Amino acid sequence: MSQTSQNRASAPRSRVVASVAFGMAGALALAACSPPGGDAEPEADQTTAAPDSSVTEGPAGEVSCGTEEVTLEAYVETGFPLFGELAAEFEAQHDNVTFNIREDQFAVITQNAPRILADSETDIMRLPQMSELASQGLLLDLDSYAESFGWDQWPSSQLEQMRVDSEGRRGSGPLYAMGVNFSMTGVFYNKELAEQIGMTEPPATLAEFDEYLQAAADAGLTPINQFNGGATGGLAFPLQGLMASYGPPSEINSWIYLQDGATIDTDTNLEAAQHLNGWIESGYFADDINAIDYSQMMSRFIGGESVFIFNGDWESGNLDAQMPGNVGFFLMPPLEEGGQLGAMSAPLTYGVSANAANPDCAATFLNWVATDETARTIAVEVGGSHPMGPADAFMPEVDPNSVTAQTLEAGAIVGENNGAMDFIANATGAIYAESWTPNLQRMVAGEQTPEGLLESVQSDYLEQIGG
Repeated sequence: MSQTSQNRASAPRSRVVASVAFGMAGALALAACSPPGGDAEPEADQTTAAPDSSVTEGPAGEVSCGTEEVTLEAYVETGFPLFGELAAEFEAQHDNVTFNIREDQFAVITQNAPRILADSETDIMRLPQMSELASQGLLLDLDSYAESFGWDQWPSSQLEQMRVDSEGRRGSGPLYAMGVNFSMTGVFYNKELAEQIGMTEPPATLAEFDEYLQAAADAGLTPINQFNGGATGGLAFPLQGLMASYGPPSEINSWIYLQDGATIDTDTNLEAAQHLNGWIESGYFADDINAIDYSQMMSRFIGGESVFIFNGDWESGNLDAQMPGNVGFFLMPPLEEGGQLGAMSAPLTYGVSANAANPDCAATFLNWVATDETARTIAVEVGGSHPMGPADAFMPEVDPNSVTAQTLEAGAIVGENNGAMDFIANATGAIYAESWTPNLQRMVAGEQTPEGLLESVQSDYLEQIGG
């Protein structure tokens, strides 16, 4: 057993409140389901005015968890072990700190966020779309911590998605969150099944990928098992990948960041939506795609029931364990060989409540996650993603034959190409569950066109931002 594994095995277990159904990592799954013991829709008065500004002032003096007993209250996403592993290791290194972890579906966190942040002293919280939370004064401005810990010396692209200006636009302004790593989406494939259709290496172009999808269908295989059921439209993953193949990622980010005049209804995005619809009409997705949830997609892929899935690198460690040596990964191919490669690449975002009882300790934990060698190792081995932090920070060795190695390499390529995009579901708090998902489901059912999809989403977006 490695020293890191021994440390984790001996670490005290954090207290975890019983979790509910399976969620998704990254800001990548919203759903309109009821919070435990709550109503399907949060009441209007649960979104309160900004808390007393005195609690949002920056740290004074040295920032640490001190020496007194501290219990950090955390509200995080269920179904993924990364945060719990990091919390346990932090407890092992800080004898006076205990985590009390509550877990919920990301959908429920999205619904509960304003009320939880306003009405409790939660220290650390997995954040849904954050523009509205920051504008409402519910998140702590972390700029003073960034200065104290030196986060402002990290590559600026790591933090820009978590900055919100006074008008609620992301990309600039105060820092209201921190990531425990960078997640990225792409295409996982079953190597044994891929060999059956003649694919021995990832496709170099989108047209070549199309040929492999058709070859899989011709061979009687399910080309793609993709979740798209309930309130979580998993077809947003391939759609956004196709958008990066057809057009510049910068336009997507402008729309997500609520920049003036931004639109999702562009000529290149229409080509992407038409390409996706072509896959639907060609039968490349499982017949019951609109009934498949995330966990079913994963179990089917691990069980060898599809050649491809579109998913994020947070599953890399799991797939290396479940399907050792039999999983490959590639980014959505460009239109022409050698073209720009783009991908959804966003921090796994956590914020500190403006009402936090222990903001210094919460910020210390977030800094430790990005800078401690054992924490960074956990982020790679368990989270499967690149840690946040300085450009020259420690990186653990990774088996070069693992899918984790492939996802890390792909992430570096996206960074070099300046092809990183936030997730299109993060433009507003409601755009995923109320617009992208139902419109994508209707397109699968033949009740929506690619043109209508983009027109409807843009209309809903303008209504939600008051445009």
